[in-house]
Amino acid sequence: MSRKNKKDDDLDMQTSFADMNVEGFRWYDPSKKNEGKGKKVRHAVSRREYWQMVKSAFLAFMPYLAIFLLGMGIVVVLMYIWLKY
Repeated sequence: MSRKNKKDDDLDMQTSFADMNVEGFRWYDPSKKNEGKGKKVRHAVSRREYWQMVKSAFLAFMPYLAIFLLGMGIVVVLMYIWLKY
């Protein structure tokens, strides 16, 4: 099959979402194994910023905790009604 107007595919063949440098593959390069490690930068966080992050984490978790406790309360009330009568 031949086409008159050949176009390049839009498929991106260069993007990878996982490390493709796996031992055993023919393209394995041991020098690239530790290439991305050691580049982590730690930022100094003040005491106030730390507690603001802790407070924000608890506030983000509160809706899930409230839903869980409400669900457990409903289960306890239903069990009480079921066992009472």
